[in-house]
Amino acid sequence: MHLVIQGAEIATRDLKELARLSGAAAIDRLSATAFRLCGAQPAAGIAELCAGAKLDHGFVPAGRRLGAFRLLVMDMDSTLITMETIDELADMIGIKAEVAAITAQAMRGEIEYDESLRRRLALLKGLDESALQRVYDERLRFSPGAERMLARARAAGIKTLLVSGGFSYITDRLKTRVRLDYTHSNLLEIADGKLSGAVIGRIVNADAKRDALQRVATELGASRAQIAGVGDGANDLKFLAECGVSVAWRAKPVVRDKTTYALNHSGLDAMLYLLSAEQD
Repeated sequence: MHLVIQGAEIATRDLKELARLSGAAAIDRLSATAFRLCGAQPAAGIAELCAGAKLDHGFVPAGRRLGAFRLLVMDMDSTLITMETIDELADMIGIKAEVAAITAQAMRGEIEYDESLRRRLALLKGLDESALQRVYDERLRFSPGAERMLARARAAGIKTLLVSGGFSYITDRLKTRVRLDYTHSNLLEIADGKLSGAVIGRIVNADAKRDALQRVATELGASRAQIAGVGDGANDLKFLAECGVSVAWRAKPVVRDKTTYALNHSGLDAMLYLLSAEQD
């Protein structure tokens, strides 16, 4: 096993102490923000030291290779991109705080996602369709490291799937912009140029995200071990459970506790060092 340490500032003293605790044989510098401790083993004190130093850590099998993965599955809102799309739409009419509170409850798993989406969309009924384009143009930002992660995955021959409880208006544009292979999201119902407060067809909830992953995996002939996934909310847990390697990115505690790795301080490209034992 290798212990991968990542963070904005990695002190030499912390690396040396982590090497001592884990019994690592050597320390390799992977980048300015990542180090690999070779031949390391899990031990008491590692998680606590990393938490205190604001470092992400993960044990990676020595034989793991990025090219062995065939599918990368991602959530969109607050994962691939920094915003919650529906909250930003609500901000257009001055009710962001009210809608964001419902969003937060759903992401923590306190209310069912379907119910939360219906309640939020009802508040947006009558919003002009042009608000979607404004949110895309003015407010959409990729999460740190997202574009590098996607570029490296594409170069390694890995297919990408974006599964989102957000809206196809956004995911369709992202698919073209960053060359995603597949997307699956909610289709908003629009009447006379305004949001009706409903979606067309099945709501993309936790089950729908998992089902989309399974369909694509079957199409690609990808086994569970060949699938990696990343998300941040409770409605991501079902699709993350289908992944051989699952990552909670700046996620809620309910997600961090049920995934292979948690990244709390690094960019999304930190996933690359968790999906391969080789230097970038």
